[in-house]
Amino acid sequence: MKLDMNKILLIISIAGLVLSGKLLSDPFLKPLDKSLPVDCIIIKKSKRTLELYSTGNLLKSYKISLGKNPIGAKRFLGDNKTPEGNYFIKGKYQKSRFHKSLWISYPEQKDIEYAAKNSRDPGGEILIHGLTNGFSLLGRAHLLSDWTRGCIAVTNKEIDELYDAIKQGTAVEIRP
Repeated sequence: MKLDMNKILLIISIAGLVLSGKLLSDPFLKPLDKSLPVDCIIIKKSKRTLELYSTGNLLKSYKISLGKNPIGAKRFLGDNKTPEGNYFIKGKYQKSRFHKSLWISYPEQKDIEYAAKNSRDPGGEILIHGLTNGFSLLGRAHLLSDWTRGCIAVTNKEIDELYDAIKQGTAVEIRP
């Protein structure tokens, strides 16, 4: 059976779309059901996911990038680690060097005390944020590596959705 070049290109294009998830149902790409309030965010560092919950029920998961040095909990300024533990959304930034961001309450007292015992600065301003301004075209390609200084990164479209759905004070649990 002989295939002409047009059929070969069509097959390659369809295979590329399938592999990229464009033709398959991807639960990470489904819109968030905004009728339910988000009361808890669970970040699973080892799985690179951020999950939204309402009264114990999973609403949606997002694929994420972490700090450049993702193994272990953040301890000090400049360690490029993402914290681990229980925090909350302390604030929301509509304008920053990232598209939008949600400010996590790190460092908490336990983090400050640990750093002080080691005569170090615990660092701060850990965010769930979109892409760096001017880099929105990266989209989901940002997932190819961990690139933040300890923050949790999603696409700009995703941070728009999160920003609208998450209230100040929402619980955040960051797991290894």
